[in-house]
Amino acid sequence: MKILVCISKTPDTTAKIAFTDGAKKFDESGVQWIINPYDEWYALVRAIELKEKDPANIIHLITVGGADAEPIIRKALALGGDEAIRINTDSADSFSIAAQIAAVANTEKYDLIFTGKETIDYNGASIGGMLAALIDAPYIPLATSFNIEGTTATITREIEGGEEVVTVNNPVVVSCQKGVAEQRIPNMRGIMAARTKPLKVVEPAAVAALTSIESFELPAPKAGVKLISPDNVEELVRLLHEEAKAI
Repeated sequence: MKILVCISKTPDTTAKIAFTDGAKKFDESGVQWIINPYDEWYALVRAIELKEKDPANIIHLITVGGADAEPIIRKALALGGDEAIRINTDSADSFSIAAQIAAVANTEKYDLIFTGKETIDYNGASIGGMLAALIDAPYIPLATSFNIEGTTATITREIEGGEEVVTVNNPVVVSCQKGVAEQRIPNMRGIMAARTKPLKVVEPAAVAALTSIESFELPAPKAGVKLISPDNVEELVRLLHEEAKAI
């Protein structure tokens, strides 16, 4: 089975957020970049588990980005990918990213494509569905469990108020979340092996973006905490009514 795992580069959750160019561009100065956690902890690790069960499985990793994304894709290789593909373009448009990945997927003919359920920078969750449509494959989002026998996958996914179990034949695109797999840390053997694993750079397809960023805006700073004596119920009620507007 040939598996493709989509990898995204995102800022570390502790990164200080600032913008440049009139609040139209994220300021990358001094930012520590990581693999998007949903891509790493769930999508990639589940693919690795499938390969451990059947070593004949092949795992390809793919990312859309410039040369600065290569340390991220190398880390993913260290975890257990067999080879990686970097599409040499930057974009914040979900359709453009999905179309670039689809151009590769249509050529390589993967049996299974994993994505994380969303990215932690833009909270984008649309690429998996767009990718599935572009390659004419079923899309199963929000998977909490994934098992496959032969060409038939059984997937448990989160729905409003419960869970749903579906079966589908591959090829299929699946977005993964907590429950599909457990986080792993690269070991020294994997890190050393990642240095020599193939990382192919391909030029982007001619795809027009459907969206553009007009501006970013930081959330309002949080107000200070007010401590009220437990005996002063009247003051607590006044603050909840007049300032917090909660009652």
